[in-house]
Amino acid sequence: MTRAIALISGGLDSILAAALMREQGIDVLGVAFTTPFFSEGNARAAAHDLSISLRVVDITQPHLDVVRRPRFGYGKHLNPCIDCHILMVREAGGLMEAEGADCIVTGEVLGQRPMSQNKRALKIVEDVSGYPGRVVRPLSATLLPETIPEREGAVDRSRLLDIHGRSRKTQLKLARRYGITRFSTPAGGCLLTDPVFSRRLRDLFESGRDITLRDIALLKVGRHLRLSPETKVVIGRHAEDNERIVEMSTPDDDVIKVERFPGPIALIPYGGTPDEVKQAADICIRYSDAPDGAAAPAVWKKGDMERRLDARSSSLIVTRKLMI
Repeated sequence: MTRAIALISGGLDSILAAALMREQGIDVLGVAFTTPFFSEGNARAAAHDLSISLRVVDITQPHLDVVRRPRFGYGKHLNPCIDCHILMVREAGGLMEAEGADCIVTGEVLGQRPMSQNKRALKIVEDVSGYPGRVVRPLSATLLPETIPEREGAVDRSRLLDIHGRSRKTQLKLARRYGITRFSTPAGGCLLTDPVFSRRLRDLFESGRDITLRDIALLKVGRHLRLSPETKVVIGRHAEDNERIVEMSTPDDDVIKVERFPGPIALIPYGGTPDEVKQAADICIRYSDAPDGAAAPAVWKKGDMERRLDARSSSLIVTRKLMI
């Protein structure tokens, strides 16, 4: 029996690609990847609905290297789609070899994304990953060169499709045919396609610090303001943000909260100078329920140390200039 390793993201295209393979009687094993920028949650749901087994692979470190230094550049934001696909196909190829499978299956659609899903980019992904001729793209296969599994008869090319472009009418029609109702939006699970998150991540790269998983997790929380090339402050937007900030704080961080007025918690990762702590406290008041220009004491904690300091609401103009 033919075996395939199918990349499953939880998006409709990847689900349909796996379904088309199964329709041919091919044994499909799904693989999903997890990093700080996307998780396997949608893929688990998709694998359950398809009744296929799923392997989850954490590619955090190699993926972070790719995001910092993509060989083939970024998309609209900080998304290195071609390099990311190369990494995933390479990992899936290793699994294919270990499992004795015949091919790698992806949900890529020719012309759906100008940068990463044109014929040149798809060929680059195969060649650079080390698996030329072994990547089957069922949704657009008949518009692409014949793959080894097709040529050898392991995959029936006549039962593959010729979808092209950004329209999703054909995919939605197929979803109804297969009874598929649960799927994520295109690129909806990747934070690297989000403009705000991408700005914050780029700023983190430019800070010159060795980046930890905590640093990346903080990018998902609150407002971020750059106080100096070395120092930034994270300001909670609501109670949930405040809880997450406290949970992620370490003894090396400065944590600031305004007294007397309900408002956010501020965190300076790895700490700042006394002047920067005072500046963070002023910003904290700006985003609290205090009146414009109000003065109030703030509590400053760092490890076991706790002090009080006088702070006054910073101006909206200054605060906006510092926003990342």
